[in-house]
Amino acid sequence: MPLDQSLEQLLRWYVDAGADEAVGETPVDRFALSARPAPKPAPQPAAPVAASVRPAPPQPAPLRVPPVSGTATHIAAECKTLEQLRTALENFDGLPLKRTARSTVFADGDSEATLMVIGEAPGAEEDRAGLPFVGKSGKLLDRMLASIGLDRDSVYITNVVPWRPVENRKPTAEEVAVCLPFVSRHIELVDPKFLLLLGGASASALLARHEGINRLRGRWYDYASPGLPRPIPAMATFHPAYLLRTPAAKRDAWRDLLQVKKRLETGH
Repeated sequence: MPLDQSLEQLLRWYVDAGADEAVGETPVDRFALSARPAPKPAPQPAAPVAASVRPAPPQPAPLRVPPVSGTATHIAAECKTLEQLRTALENFDGLPLKRTARSTVFADGDSEATLMVIGEAPGAEEDRAGLPFVGKSGKLLDRMLASIGLDRDSVYITNVVPWRPVENRKPTAEEVAVCLPFVSRHIELVDPKFLLLLGGASASALLARHEGINRLRGRWYDYASPGLPRPIPAMATFHPAYLLRTPAAKRDAWRDLLQVKKRLETGH
């Protein structure tokens, strides 16, 4: 057994036995120590002459997210085609998040597809490419779709937030709220038969639920909107980025995908 490990075990044994201090081998006269004169305090250095302190430059006020009511809702409602919606998002300046993004990541795939897949927000690679789900998460999404007989050309893919948050963080509730009228209009214009919602931010926003993704996943919901002729069945599951961090959750995601496959095969 190594010496360090032996010493550690010995010390643990002493602690378990009730020892609470270390005692040296040479006796020490504590009374003699207390009789010694106290040491003189060390001389204190002279107080430094105060230098002129320049005031710190004023910091810019934090950017505030504008209220969602009004502008975004009105702009989205005016869009009659997907191309108009894309242009509206590219020209929209009501969200500070857009100022730090390189691209407005609109969508990919077949706009007439039966299944519409909606994630949370683009990452760095998506921001560079201008397309959703092209990084590591996108490659996993491709494999997830392939497992139920689909590919990117047979589905329609977008995000709730079309601009990349700095450092790939999750979009805030305020950012999601500003973008919600746009993604809602996006769904109305595509009018798919089924929705697959990836991640908690996407599921909570579109289903108007406050539970986390662990509670929301694995069940069908009816997504309704004034511009839709009927409610759309929606399934929530884990975001591919979460599955990359938590491989054990892939089993549950697979079960969710099998439910989607069954609905696609039966058509209802």
